[in-house]
Amino acid sequence: MSELAHEENDLYATPAESVEEPPRSLVKALGRIGPGLILAAAIVGTGELINTTGLGAKAGFTLLWLILASCVVKVFVQIELGRYAIVHGKTTLAAFDTLPGPRVGASWVCWLWLFMMLATQAQIAAMEGTVGQAAHMAFPGASDSMAQAVAAVSPSWGTFLQSHEEYIWAALTTIAASALLLSGGYRRIEFITTILVAAVTLFTVASVAILQWTRFRIGLADVASGFTFALPATAVALAFSAFGITGVGAAELVAYPYWCIEKGYARFVGPKPVSDDSRWVDRAQGWTRVMQLDAWVSMVVFTIATVAFYMLGAAVLHPQGMDPKGPDMIPTLAQMYLGPLEGTPLAPLRGGVRIAFLLGAWAVLFKTLYVATAANSRLTVDFLGITGLWRPSGEVGRERAIKVFCVVYPLLALVLYYAVREPQGLVKAGGMAQGLMLPLIAGATIYLRRRDDDPRVGPSRLSDVFTWIAFIAISAVAGYSVFDLARSFVKS
Repeated sequence: MSELAHEENDLYATPAESVEEPPRSLVKALGRIGPGLILAAAIVGTGELINTTGLGAKAGFTLLWLILASCVVKVFVQIELGRYAIVHGKTTLAAFDTLPGPRVGASWVCWLWLFMMLATQAQIAAMEGTVGQAAHMAFPGASDSMAQAVAAVSPSWGTFLQSHEEYIWAALTTIAASALLLSGGYRRIEFITTILVAAVTLFTVASVAILQWTRFRIGLADVASGFTFALPATAVALAFSAFGITGVGAAELVAYPYWCIEKGYARFVGPKPVSDDSRWVDRAQGWTRVMQLDAWVSMVVFTIATVAFYMLGAAVLHPQGMDPKGPDMIPTLAQMYLGPLEGTPLAPLRGGVRIAFLLGAWAVLFKTLYVATAANSRLTVDFLGITGLWRPSGEVGRERAIKVFCVVYPLLALVLYYAVREPQGLVKAGGMAQGLMLPLIAGATIYLRRRDDDPRVGPSRLSDVFTWIAFIAISAVAGYSVFDLARSFVKS
């Protein structure tokens, strides 16, 4: 059965007639990846453009080791959550709902996910506002025209918008994201995000390469200083936020199995048989290998992009004492790309680089807004179904409910940006929420792995060891950060 035919059925069901043999060659397996690229689209976003560059601006190259560790270590947890979804045919929240502990309609872990997800709307707000800043820089004349049009109806509002030009573009971005989400499902999300991730990654890496012909050249000593494993006291909070956002954040970890299920991995394996079935085991092992390939390919992509963003902040912004925040965030980030070209043979490229940066900033932020909203909407409908608060009827009912939240969440984020208008602070708040949730997700993953272990399709001993290392590292960073936060409150 073709993938298109599969999408016409319930994407979350695992009927026996939907089984499909896994690809047996690397080339064919690469043709079946996709969920990880959607994840990469969510990852290479505000965390990288705003938080990672901000961390580089504040700490220089010192925390390069933390960025790399953040990108790599959490993938082992991601793979185990993906494996559980494929083998058991359960979404992440459905799996978490089986954990022991207090329940109020759903497991306490599901409720904590809800609170974290609502906190991450601060990040979505930052995306909408920063896209607005980029659009205003690209089209200042259009901003003035729209403000004047509003002034013709309401002079006070027109005057207000002339000093808050990004508000108009943020609203238009919200409408565009919701409209696009309402018009397509998984296949469109995968297609759009794959193109945008490739474009943004290539542009950012090229920008780092160009630095080698400027006064901001990155030397071996700079890179080596990033592996002294230091943690500057002035950057602890931002470092923790970066650890929570960069790489696979808590929100992406929970969302990844949903994309694996919608891609079809669980359906292709089929329902788990009561008795021993070597054919089912072979399919489960095969599609799990495809999922692992998908996860590691996406890890390479988002690690390259994340490190490139960090190096730009460390090499260009840090020496100048510049910090991208507030309404001037996009102009500051633009200077990160344009400043190094001044007084060099590459100076004639500034106009083209400026346009490319604004388009890149738009792509980075819009695709993350797009993917994060798509994921949050799916998980919210799943959560409401688990609690019994709202159980949509069948696949059609689920799709309608998802579309409702594809409108609600962008609007909620827009209101939040209007109220705060501080992108870096919003991203930091969302990152802290994700960072606090990471140890719980990693611990729950290990618990589910051991409780529902099936040795026939389980991870290797080495993979198990690295999953434990990930849990310990994540918990250590979270624990230290909570301690530091409490200490700062006591001092104040």
